[in-house]
Amino acid sequence: MNRPDYLEKYRIDWELINVVAEGQSALDTRSFLIDYNNKTDVLNFLKGYGLDQNNPVLKAELFGNFQEAMQFIRKYFLKENNPEGLDLHIPPCFFNMTEASELFIMINNHKRAYEERLWAMAILKVMHTIIHLDKDLRHNYFSVIQQQIFDRFYKYLSRDERGLLYLGPTPDKRIPLHSFTTKAKKTRDSIIIKLLHKPENVAEELFDRVGLRIVTNNKYDAVRVIKFLQQMNIITPHNTKPSRSFNSLIDIKLFRSKFHLLIRESIRENLSEQLFLEKFHHALENSEPDEKKSDRNEFTSRKYRAIQFTCRQLIKYKNPFLLEFSSLRTLAKKTLENDHDNLLAKKILDIDIMSTTKDISFFYPFEIQITDSKNHEINTRGEASHQEYKNQQLKNALVRIFHPLITFKNIKF
Repeated sequence: MNRPDYLEKYRIDWELINVVAEGQSALDTRSFLIDYNNKTDVLNFLKGYGLDQNNPVLKAELFGNFQEAMQFIRKYFLKENNPEGLDLHIPPCFFNMTEASELFIMINNHKRAYEERLWAMAILKVMHTIIHLDKDLRHNYFSVIQQQIFDRFYKYLSRDERGLLYLGPTPDKRIPLHSFTTKAKKTRDSIIIKLLHKPENVAEELFDRVGLRIVTNNKYDAVRVIKFLQQMNIITPHNTKPSRSFNSLIDIKLFRSKFHLLIRESIRENLSEQLFLEKFHHALENSEPDEKKSDRNEFTSRKYRAIQFTCRQLIKYKNPFLLEFSSLRTLAKKTLENDHDNLLAKKILDIDIMSTTKDISFFYPFEIQITDSKNHEINTRGEASHQEYKNQQLKNALVRIFHPLITFKNIKF
């Protein structure tokens, strides 16, 4: 039975529909949505992507992304540099390429070895991630972002004569802390790995590039810290991101029930404040969430105990160039008072800076983790350790990018 010719007109790209309408990531598609058989189509695609290859600078940048992607793959995904990586080698043909656009054509060139085509797809996926990282404009302001966010907390941190750490403005209102740590700036490679394992796969969706951890002596103080941060306007609840709030420290529903019973008991039995506080701490310490009901991401151990949430802070950036240029203009005016024909001074005063950005304001996310000292000790060892978390991320990123090649080579991984 012959297939009618007209059916070709009604062919549907189901992977495209899944990505655009069903929330699937392009990185998880079979073909990476690359369906170009000639260089003209590839160049048009790249132009639409924003990387016009007729621009020599953009062309060189893309080739640099290609080279970085191959180095990244060799460093993290292959056994030559990672004992847990794949026992494979990048085919020699990729080292002979002179244009990154050749990768796109290779994917659909059925005259090429199928394994080479799968390699081209894997490299393009890593390149796509690197490009998103490089084009994140806010990266240029990162040191300013960190300073403005952390300064809100630092101003309320103090130590007493014994070296004990506190959070609060005055001795009568401060909260004793076990520790306070800020997250070090992520390395470029760690950001790429994190992006590769995330379905969103864009730099704008990384919410923990700026973060801090507050460890209290008990769970009650953890609750007090949240209240303090809100009262002092260090955080704005309206600017939290609901989907990024996780609580594996306290079962709020269970504790709330116990708390209301305790309130009734304190009224009925006329409990002293000391006895009330003892019962309060007991109720709080015994209101732990069920590990099986944890809604944290797949890379976080179910033994991890913390309250974690993401806020956004309005960052205000002043362009340092304009401050310097303003001084230069003042100097140029004084120069012309004594030397009316000074061409350099005239050129400086003729420069139009109206289109130059003066002040920039934008919201930037930062992550806060709050836990108590007992659970902090558990969090930082064994299954819940940060290194285990990172290892799981890397393994997942590897499988995600190389799944077609792993399947084709029948690699047990």
